[in-house]
This record gives sequence, C-alpha cells and structure tokens, in this order.
Amino acid sequence: MRRIRFSYLTSNISNLKKSMKSIGDHIKQSRLALGLSQADAAKKLNISTPAFCKIETGQTDLNISRLLQISKTFKVPVMQLISGQSVISDSSEEELVALKKELIEKEEEINKLRKKVIDLYDKLGI
Repeated sequence: MRRIRFSYLTSNISNLKKSMKSIGDHIKQSRLALGLSQADAAKKLNISTPAFCKIETGQTDLNISRLLQISKTFKVPVMQLISGQSVISDSSEEELVALKKELIEKEEEINKLRKKVIDLYDKLGI
C-alpha cells in the first residue's frame, strides 16, 4: 500500500512539475510576443532577472498573485498563461461572426417594421 501511495505521490509531483514548466513556456511566449527580454519583464514585475528566469523554466512555484501580476503586466488573460490558448478560439470567432450577422439581419428587420409603423401612422393621419 505504501508503494502505491508513494508512486501516486511521485506521479502527481511529476505532473505538477510538467504543468509549471508549460506555464513557464506560455509566460515566455507572451513575453516574446511583447518583444521583452527577461530583464525587461523582470523589471516590470519588480523581481530579479534570475527569479523571472526560474518562473519561465518552471523551477519556481507560481502563486496566484504572481500569476495575476504577470497576466496584468503582459496584458494577457490568466487562462492563456495557464493553457497557452487564446481565450477566443477559432470556433468562438466563428460564433461571433455568425452572431454579428444575425444581429445585423435583426436590425434590418426592425427598421422595416418601423417604416411600416410610420406608414400606418401616415395613413391614419396621426
């Protein structure tokens, strides 16, 4: 039983380390997209360059407040730092385009109905 628990524990630790590494990679991608060096990013976050380097390489555990600070500084959603994906995916963009098209059609329909109401008022002499 102890072996199973130990194996489970080491597996979870290994997964956590991989997760921290991938978050670090996503932070690095966001930093590079802004054209910042590690030193520039560290300065903006008010931490040392080696401390920032450890964040990007997954050598240090991130707390929520640091993750939020990086998100705000780099102007990217926290979920993008965690998952590496933009908040608006391609399918969401397609949905947005379809909704905008539907909205335009509804506005045109409303304008036609308004014109009919105005025409009725004119016929009634009101």
